[in-house]
Amino acid sequence: MKTIIFCLLAGSMPILSGLNVAEITRAISRGDAEKISAYFDESVELAILNDEDVYSRTEASNKLKGFFDKYPPRGYSQVHRGTSKSKDSVYCIGNLVTEKAVFRVYIYMRVNGEQHRIQEVRFDKE
Repeated sequence: MKTIIFCLLAGSMPILSGLNVAEITRAISRGDAEKISAYFDESVELAILNDEDVYSRTEASNKLKGFFDKYPPRGYSQVHRGTSKSKDSVYCIGNLVTEKAVFRVYIYMRVNGEQHRIQEVRFDKE
């Protein structure tokens, strides 16, 4: 019985991971910096065009809000998503279409159980 319960729980982990990534990608497509920053770790490496640094959660959230104010999203499509072999990190890559430009978006997250914490976000102009 314990084996069955373990298999059910272990099998649900990718679904839980997918939910977190899906929430983040929806927030990117809406330009919802507040929702994205809810997943930020205490410090986040944020790279927007040529401006790259490590910021506190609050500073990174403010920078991200400024980015979305300047580049309002029209759509986002996830191109690739992966998990490390040890299952302790997840990354996703997508394309953000804005009114002014298209950006390649890279997100790297550490995973601790069901909790995802964004470590790095990059917006590179295509």
